[in-house]
Amino acid sequence: MEKIKVLIVDDSAVIRQLVKEILESDPGIEVVGVASDPIFAEKKLEKLKPDVITLDVEMPRMDGISFLKKLMKTNPVPVVMVSAHTDHHAAETIRALELGAVDFITKPKMNIAEGIEALREEIVTKVKAAARAKIRNKNTARPSDGEIHLAVSPAYSVDEVVSKGRIRAAEPKDKMDSVIVLGASTGGTVAISDLLQLMPVDSPGIVIVQHMPEKFTKAYADRINGIVDLTVKEAEDGDRVKMGLVLIAPGGKHMLLQRDKKGFYVQIKDGPPVNRHKPSVDVLFRSAANSVGKRAIGIILTGMGADGAKGMLELKEAGAFNIAQDEDSCVVFGMPKAAIEIGAVDKVAPIETMPALILGHAAGYRKPA
Repeated sequence: MEKIKVLIVDDSAVIRQLVKEILESDPGIEVVGVASDPIFAEKKLEKLKPDVITLDVEMPRMDGISFLKKLMKTNPVPVVMVSAHTDHHAAETIRALELGAVDFITKPKMNIAEGIEALREEIVTKVKAAARAKIRNKNTARPSDGEIHLAVSPAYSVDEVVSKGRIRAAEPKDKMDSVIVLGASTGGTVAISDLLQLMPVDSPGIVIVQHMPEKFTKAYADRINGIVDLTVKEAEDGDRVKMGLVLIAPGGKHMLLQRDKKGFYVQIKDGPPVNRHKPSVDVLFRSAANSVGKRAIGIILTGMGADGAKGMLELKEAGAFNIAQDEDSCVVFGMPKAAIEIGAVDKVAPIETMPALILGHAAGYRKPA
């Protein structure tokens, strides 16, 4: 098997060297070059022909966003952004994902050497996933169905955050409307945006887990709020689930759906990463199975790994209607594939046909006359 060829573009010599050492420690990856800015990188592209580029957001002479725009027009290559953990860089990174970057890594806030080493698993995983990803506006060979095998840290069970409750098989007495629960990872920022732009302003309440760190979820929610008809916000503890409102789980916290006499609301809580993620889709889906039952509509979109698959099966056992994004429209087919394989999915569909499926099964939604 050929090694994944990587070009590292970063103005920090320390970051370039540390990332290079981490990537080259994996036998399946070869760093074919490094560049201190996009001008140097551009000169190396034709000769090196990398499979993946890691790209800093802020650099001299040309910033990463400008280079990414140019790259996606002239020579699309899977890109993993490397971003500082600030509000400004969070907004820029969200823009990069919209422009076609596959994923991103956040630089440590302090003690660069130790911080980067702690990200070893994440860096290797995301570069390998990017090499298999489908890039928009590029006719690439389809990735194989083989899984990426990595040495990973122990994954905590969803039981550590939320216990499995008794399945609500009966029709809720209060006749509350449906709740849409959605999970996504790699490629999900764009997929979620595409879906929300197709949803009517009076859609049932939507609760989302997108794998993303703190600060970035706020920037993402603000960005999406400006381009869709729905109201989108980063969720806060106690937020009520309402028609036309989209709640996005805050990075670094889990989000659960709860129920009281007034209806549904979200609980934001700490806890260990589940499936190595916080927020975790499995946590949200299990809580929805417990509290919403057959009124839930589960959606799982593009992403690597299997977070959400088991939770989606619990949703189905509780009577929910579940939809998975189809392989052709996924950047990475990992999460939908995992849910489909265990029998947790009712329908497999591209983004553009999902609204009709969702609204057709939404209790309490009044279709236009």
